Amino acid sequence: MKVLFGMALRQTTGFIESLLRLVGLDWAAPDFSTLSRRQKTLSVTIPYRGSDGPLNLLIDSTGIKAEGEGEWNARKHGGAKRRLWRKIHIGVDEQTLEIRAIKITGSNVGDAPMLPELLNQIPAGVEIGSITADEAYDTRKCHDAVADRGAHAVIPPRKNAKPWKPSTAGAIARNEALRASRYLGRAIWRKWSGYHRRSRAEMKMHCVKLLWGRASWRATSIARSPNFRSAPPC
Repeated sequence: MKVLFGMALRQTTGFIESLLRLVGLDWAAPDFSTLSRRQKTLSVTIPYRGSDGPLNLLIDSTGIKAEGEGEWNARKHGGAKRRLWRKIHIGVDEQTLEIRAIKITGSNVGDAPMLPELLNQIPAGVEIGSITADEAYDTRKCHDAVADRGAHAVIPPRKNAKPWKPSTAGAIARNEALRASRYLGRAIWRKWSGYHRRSRAEMKMHCVKLLWGRASWRATSIARSPNFRSAPPC
């Protein structure tokens, strides 16, 4: 909560206390000293169930508004012109729909450079069967990163794609996909390769955006409430 909404430690404590009161829980929120001491060494590990067999990872990204009025409200009522956007990149397990890798960057960061970063979050001992992503990830670094993990890349070549020099395993696999898409046609290749599975990542991203929107709306409602205390009494 502190990082998400950019609040100070005392504000975070008051915000959590307000949330707990709203849901009717009598839990105690950590005080300023506890937060200050523990945040230095806090390591958050999100558990996951895992899938049967090799992991088939679905990659997607989208932009989320972190600050500023909504588009319609700004146009109608003249809200703040400055809006702060963030970009969220996720890797979803095709079988369980669990988020196995996530990265949040600025809006000026492209999709392709984040694929190796997402793969680095998957433990080396986990076998990856395939990586499915859209044509924005059709780059040498992405294909090489997928090949280094021993996975199969389901990435459609760009419309103006040309064969690469087969200097790496990733380039060789990409050239084979390019030849297959040209021979079969892009529509048939997408169906044959199983590219349609990426729609499950888009569905998961929709859930993430709904959760983000709800959390932002709740934070705004609590901050505007007359009973909200930005900091606990000393």
